[in-house]
Amino acid sequence: MTTVGLSLDTFCRGLLAELSEEGYDVVALSSPDQHLTSLCSHEGVRGIGVKMTRNISPLADIRSLWALVKVMRREKPAMVHTPKAGLLGMLAARMAGVPVRVHTFTGLLFPTARGLRRRLLLTTDRITCAAATHIIPEGEGVRADLIAARVTRKPLRVLGHGNVKGVDLAHFTPTPQLREEAAALRQRFGIAPGEKTLIFVGRLVRDKGLRELAQAVKGLDCHLILVGAPEGGPDDIDTAIFGGSPRVHRSGGWIADIRPWILAADALVFPSYREGFPNVVLEAGALGLPSIVTDINGSREIITDGINGFVVPPQQSAPLAAAIARLLAMPAEQLQLMGSNARADIEAHFSQPFVRRCLKEFYKEILTSTDAS
Repeated sequence: MTTVGLSLDTFCRGLLAELSEEGYDVVALSSPDQHLTSLCSHEGVRGIGVKMTRNISPLADIRSLWALVKVMRREKPAMVHTPKAGLLGMLAARMAGVPVRVHTFTGLLFPTARGLRRRLLLTTDRITCAAATHIIPEGEGVRADLIAARVTRKPLRVLGHGNVKGVDLAHFTPTPQLREEAAALRQRFGIAPGEKTLIFVGRLVRDKGLRELAQAVKGLDCHLILVGAPEGGPDDIDTAIFGGSPRVHRSGGWIADIRPWILAADALVFPSYREGFPNVVLEAGALGLPSIVTDINGSREIITDGINGFVVPPQQSAPLAAAIARLLAMPAEQLQLMGSNARADIEAHFSQPFVRRCLKEFYKEILTSTDAS
């Protein structure tokens, strides 16, 4: 269960079909949209649409909660798992008497919030945990934050090495065709062979560190590709902060296949303020790119400073600029070695079969223990 179908599709494409093949009766639930329809068709599972909002809206949330309770009482699932929509999902599952209620924290909002907003976010996370029977932090950093803030006293279990999706290594492997597409992108943007190029992939919002990135690349001899789109909220970033530089190139929105875009660059730069476990850093690593990331949850669990990229303090442009300059000064052989290290780390710790195996073993364990009790 997730709030919107896109999140469900992002987390679960491929996984739901595997679960069905192993004997589970799987139902995908989110707000009704084309992503839910597409996912269910692709995975061969049933879908149920319940209208939900992504932001807190008391009246709408009460209506959604009641609709979810009715669905769960009708379906009588053995388990509900919410990698998103945790508060509504866990409350509805508890009210409907679902015996196993699993919530995954894929990221936390409260660590960077202040004042009343922080208290509200902590309260909702505590209620979610109180209603859940099992809690999965996506990584060790998320786990540490939950413990430090005393969100719950229940056991917190990180599966495998963290991350809930894993990387399809066959898909995220450079091929001659992808290299050709990457070269065409560089030519389209006027990037000459040998010119160093960075890429940012993510939502164009303040918390992704774009203001710091704009300051960091000023005066540096490199190109920057921005891939992403604003969300239409007050925290959206106007890409004009990059000053209309001819060396800053924009995708103009989301890209269906990010692989050639990543391969058009020499490194990923991802100066986010907060994350759970950023998939784009994993995907860039699988394609053989080092990453410059901030010292936050998830990112620091993927990147080892000086080995497969660089780790810098968040919300500071000067250290970010220094790391970029250091990377730009590297000889090609050293940059290639860092990229090879990045790929090897993804293969060892974050391959999709491994991540899914950890989740399926966890499902089997908790459902078996519930049946035995």
